[in-house]
Amino acid sequence: MQQAWYTPTPLSPFPSSRPELEEEEDEEGLKSSVAYVDSLIEDVRSRGIPLDRIVLGGFSQGCAVTLLSGLTSKYAGRLAGLVCLSGYMPLVNKIQQLRSESGLPATVGEMPIFVARGTKDMLVPKRYLTACVDKLRELGVSGSALDVHEYEGLGHATSGQELRDLCQWLEKLVPALE
Repeated sequence: MQQAWYTPTPLSPFPSSRPELEEEEDEEGLKSSVAYVDSLIEDVRSRGIPLDRIVLGGFSQGCAVTLLSGLTSKYAGRLAGLVCLSGYMPLVNKIQQLRSESGLPATVGEMPIFVARGTKDMLVPKRYLTACVDKLRELGVSGSALDVHEYEGLGHATSGQELRDLCQWLEKLVPALE
């Protein structure tokens, strides 16, 4: 049995001609995962790590949970940044509603976000990257805070170049300890 953050739905490379027939996303499972991530952040904070040194990141489903946590949880906009690898934004049409329910402002602001995917990723088609980036911009994440990468020939995986780019981004984002 595989472990999962939530029950995934199929990600088609093409928009549905019958959206009313598409499976609904596992909103409760996603919210449960966000609550769990919040508890992990609380644990790290209780050990004396300030929020401006915490970067939340994930790959595939972990990316989806990262985005949902980073945009809708009590830590939304308060972390040093988000890392989103080979994933997508879940509940994309409900993000504003979820932010409103959490008492968050309509816009996110200047939260740094690193987004990356491979051009040969058949599990998470490119249209989901486009939808994610469009929604982040709609939420007020500026071009300077949004760092988007596509890696030629890379499937649903990571690569050395992607990790090097991520390390450079992290080194700029989180200053060295003195």
